Amino acid sequence: MLIRLGYEIAFRLPQPTPMLVTLNIHDSRRTDILIGQELRGLPQVPMRQYHDSFGNTCTRLVAPPGLFTLYADAVVQDSGVQDLTMPQLREVPVDELPDEALLYLLGSRYCETDQLVGMAWDLFGHAQTGWNRVQAICDYVHAQIEFGYHHANPTKGAAQALREGRGVCRDFAHSAIALCRCMNIPARYCTGYLGDIGIPPVDAPMDFSAWFEAYLDGQWYTFDARHNTPRIGRVLIARGRDAADAAISNSFGANTLEKFVVWTDETDDPTLSPRLPVSATPPAYAVT
Repeated sequence: MLIRLGYEIAFRLPQPTPMLVTLNIHDSRRTDILIGQELRGLPQVPMRQYHDSFGNTCTRLVAPPGLFTLYADAVVQDSGVQDLTMPQLREVPVDELPDEALLYLLGSRYCETDQLVGMAWDLFGHAQTGWNRVQAICDYVHAQIEFGYHHANPTKGAAQALREGRGVCRDFAHSAIALCRCMNIPARYCTGYLGDIGIPPVDAPMDFSAWFEAYLDGQWYTFDARHNTPRIGRVLIARGRDAADAAISNSFGANTLEKFVVWTDETDDPTLSPRLPVSATPPAYAVT
């Protein structure tokens, strides 16, 4: 299966402004790119890439004053296989976890395990362990939180999202991650592309999506508390402890987000034919 994906994100800046953006397709999917126009700036500016401590490809630049646009477009090969469902998988005892997984047991900026640990054990202490416990957490979060772009709040953490019962995709991910960690299951935040592939089209602007991975039986597996059903066509951009580690952009100065358009569509065309102009109102939480 082929997926065409990309974005056009425009900022208006009053002065030259350093920026750090995490918008490249993750290295784990680089070999799946059939053809692509890499991250570009309009107007063009020097850019320098590096890998952060989570393995994400980050780009440093100084945006010029005025209107500045970031743009990329690509066609990627995807297996077309749904997210795995493997209820036989077991939890790994903390003392047997690899060192690199321990970080994902700890509380973080948006995953306040200290505030949720009592509730987590009350809710899931007697649940089946392993995959089934993670799925029980997803079921709970999916039922507890109402999705809506108007519920976006860039300072909201898991505890607030669960208390208020509303949020956006990252709030679903943060809430499930925090509850998993409370139950001694390593969990990490993911962001990337997820289009309406294999499901009826959704009448809402396309956006980047957030999901999470849980460590079970020695590997990381995908879970999605917002959609709470196996999906097709996820393309990873970044991972981290939570959204603070995988923000698509950090601007070190004043700016206004003027355009935010994302596309993720199944295609049978392995070329980058010209796209029709698109526009959309930016989701309030798109840039952190």
